[in-house]
Amino acid sequence: MIQWQKSTFSSGSDGSSCVELACGDASLLLRESDDPTRIIPLTPTTLAALLHRIGRSASARDH
Repeated sequence: MIQWQKSTFSSGSDGSSCVELACGDASLLLRESDDPTRIIPLTPTTLAALLHRIGRSASARDH
């Protein structure tokens, strides 16, 4: 059974607006709680690049 971990930045007290991450057999798994059947397999490098890009986008909006 896959053990999903919710992001600490997720919104909604009912957990309906969450990004979740899990370890799969050969990759990391990413899903959004409002569509839990759509699972995106990622390598650690790809996940790091995604998080870096999101961080840059958020930083650019704050300026």
